Amino acid sequence: MRKAIVVGTGAGGATVARELQGNFDVTMLEAGSEFRPFSLSLPMIGQLKRTGLLRDERAIRFLFPAMNVGRTRERMVLVNGIGVGGTTTIATGNGIRADGALKNIGINLDPEFAALESEVPVSTAHQRWWRPATIRLFEICQEMNLAPLPMPKMGDMQRCINCGHCVLGCPRGAKWDSRRFVDSARAAGATLVTGSPVERVVFSGSRALGVIVRKGLRKRFIRADLVVLAAGGFGTPVILENSGVECEKRLFVDPVLCVAANWRGAMQNKDISMPFVVQRDGFIISPYFDYLSFFFNRDWRFPADDTLGLMVKIADDPSGSVSGTRVEKVLTEQDTDRLNTGVDVCRDIFERLGVRRQDLILGTKNAGHPGGMLPLTRREAETFHNQSLPENLYIADATLFPTSPGNPPILTIMAMAKRVGSICSRN
Repeated sequence: MRKAIVVGTGAGGATVARELQGNFDVTMLEAGSEFRPFSLSLPMIGQLKRTGLLRDERAIRFLFPAMNVGRTRERMVLVNGIGVGGTTTIATGNGIRADGALKNIGINLDPEFAALESEVPVSTAHQRWWRPATIRLFEICQEMNLAPLPMPKMGDMQRCINCGHCVLGCPRGAKWDSRRFVDSARAAGATLVTGSPVERVVFSGSRALGVIVRKGLRKRFIRADLVVLAAGGFGTPVILENSGVECEKRLFVDPVLCVAANWRGAMQNKDISMPFVVQRDGFIISPYFDYLSFFFNRDWRFPADDTLGLMVKIADDPSGSVSGTRVEKVLTEQDTDRLNTGVDVCRDIFERLGVRRQDLILGTKNAGHPGGMLPLTRREAETFHNQSLPENLYIADATLFPTSPGNPPILTIMAMAKRVGSICSRN
């Protein structure tokens, strides 16, 4: 049987591995280790914060190894998951379509979305467990004609205990993450190898021969008939660069900025993350307990139970790049305008709630949805294959997005990966 290597086990990697296994003998290569949920309590984090030890967001790896944090030169915090399941293990489990830009270039993923609907449970049943502060925020957004909608969540909401740990590793397995597809691929015969970061793809003429993997201090070559890169919007471009393939300087990151207030008994830290969403032109707003700001931002000094936040996430301009360990990303004037507009809307919402504007605090500007550095065009709408790549090397992650979706991308990445798996299986 032909051999395939899939690099990464996040939304794209796990999905494409599951699709390929059977037509190929699949080996999944994961840079990180098995996922472990965050185990420290928030009171303990509060004590650490008071000691002054939590100064740099990059230190989160010592507390939560599955979360990898970096910074741009402009000090924007960059977040991605590392380990089996990738970023899906630390995401909020949102199950919405974000394929507008793909439709604009002639890509219709309706069949893949339909298939995923039968494979991954998606529900808004969590609405029945919303806490009073969340309900009131939703009502205010309705009163302001912001058209809020409950956020569809991937998983079994009947198992949800409303603990607020969606982004720290769901303790009950209620939230779906891509480890489910990893397990499915393994059950069908695929192999998973952890602790194996891929450095580059080895080429010979118009074909990829396999990959160079680093295991500890040693490197080894793994041969394959097909290579699929799904190391994420930060990881895949670096592997391509190391392999001699030039990407475009079109990185987007979906920047996030949270606005928060001291609201007695908010209990947002024990509510489902991003329970509803407001869609605006170029940005979204959603209730969100910002753990990163709570852990490391000195302005976030309220007790966790009394902190109430709203997230602004924008669709940023594609104007950045990744090279080695360096990420270059400067927000454009339009990006800044979108963030400021979103923050102003949040301030209006809080004012209606009864919070004075001068009492609001801003969180740490961060980003966790990178992509776009080898974007699909209308020319690749059928093949999903960039002409700069060897004929048997494909990509199955957000690197393919033409523009920033400005929305949770996981379900759309999975749909793209399904399409890639189908194309590769036919070839």
